[in-house]
Amino acid sequence: MSKPLKLMVGNWKMHGDLSANAAFVAGLTAEVSELSCRAALCVPTVYLAQMQDLLAASPVELGAQDVSAHEAGAYTGEVSAQMLRDFSVRYAIVGHSERRLFHAETDALVAVKVQRALAVGITPIVCVGESLTEREAGQTEAVVKRQLAAVIQANGHCISEIVVAYEPVWAIGTGLTASPEQAQQVHAVLRTQLLAASSHADRVAVLYGGSMTPHNAADLLAQPDVDGGLIGGASLKAPDFLSLLKAASR
Repeated sequence: MSKPLKLMVGNWKMHGDLSANAAFVAGLTAEVSELSCRAALCVPTVYLAQMQDLLAASPVELGAQDVSAHEAGAYTGEVSAQMLRDFSVRYAIVGHSERRLFHAETDALVAVKVQRALAVGITPIVCVGESLTEREAGQTEAVVKRQLAAVIQANGHCISEIVVAYEPVWAIGTGLTASPEQAQQVHAVLRTQLLAASSHADRVAVLYGGSMTPHNAADLLAQPDVDGGLIGGASLKAPDFLSLLKAASR
């Protein structure tokens, strides 16, 4: 069986405006049809309607940056998975380190959010990763396995339908990046854990999400268990994101 195309996902975080978004897509779609990788953009919720229209004729798919753990109800400010689905959202980031840190999201809550996304046909991008303190204490493997285990336990019957993103917390927005060898080591651990949970988990994309840039992408993407990237800052400018898509298409 041939290996699936690499998946490159831009995470805009809390950036964007209507005019800049339109200019970004115009610059991106002029070339993206020539590439041989999968691509998605996870944008702020308020821009989903605009981006749904802008990306309609593009191979780039639409993603959200979070999803509620609740299906519906009196949860002011929350956005349900079904609401996201109404805007043709294909992916939803779940358990990003910033959500875990600033919103106190637990492994158990992340697992429920994964359930909600899967229930409506949205592919959750499940983020796992260790802090610098945890890495220096030799706890990297234990931390990422614990985070992923919670998702597997709650969603084991359909775990092959998720995407996993390894994002070393110490490398997010810091300019630091795991070496290709460090990334591969953790990705291999995650791959083994997934395969132990499901015989179909070989189709799960495991992305690298720690300051991937046009300068380091080729080396990271060359690793056997790195199936793509979850891109932060480098996804905010169309030329930079295109460079990453081209690196993933080689």
